[in-house]
Amino acid sequence: MSWITNFLTSSVGRKVIMSLTGLFLIQFLLIHLIGNLQLLAGDGGQQFNVYAQFMTSNPIIKTVSIVLYGSILLHIIQGLAIWRQNSNARKSRYAVNKSPNTDFASRNMAWLGIIIMVFLILHLWQFWFQMKFGILDSEDYGDGPVKNLYYPVAYAFKQWWYVVAYVLAMGVIGLHLKHGFQSSFQTLGLNHKKYTPIIKTLGLIYSVLVPLGFAIIPIYFYFFVDFQY
Repeated sequence: MSWITNFLTSSVGRKVIMSLTGLFLIQFLLIHLIGNLQLLAGDGGQQFNVYAQFMTSNPIIKTVSIVLYGSILLHIIQGLAIWRQNSNARKSRYAVNKSPNTDFASRNMAWLGIIIMVFLILHLWQFWFQMKFGILDSEDYGDGPVKNLYYPVAYAFKQWWYVVAYVLAMGVIGLHLKHGFQSSFQTLGLNHKKYTPIIKTLGLIYSVLVPLGFAIIPIYFYFFVDFQY
């Protein structure tokens, strides 16, 4: 088992783990967005509440969630390890490069990641923790009671400061994705003069549309949803 430990703690191993977990989290973001868009159904939260209940009670989804939490943790740990390694290695491939040929996102991936980590902790505390352990009212839509997660979500999205913070966080995620999407494929050796431009284009489209999709939800709630609390 020592070779596994050596690989996971090596420079190459850390980058591979970062890439694999990053690609998994990229897929999760899209699925998460699709689920969150049900907040815009205009049905008082019925579709969203049923979706949230399914995601927290289905045994298959719960198993996948364990992989998700592990991927997030690994991504953070390896990211911080690479950051520390790069700060001590001036000639490292991933060291900070102040050359005009590198963009803002690639020069500041670690800081962007830390901001996202803080946002994620607060986000999980406010919504995931409340769904799992909080005291929420229940709604019955005909198939049994489900927790009303729609209420705390709608309440948060009617607070101007939270909407601003959420939208800014989505901007940071977009920058992180812009560089991370392409670099993940590059780290895994999936480079080709024919396909790399396609990957770059897809990464750019993804890094704009997915964070934009998330950002639209609180903005729509704040200006257009009549929510009484």
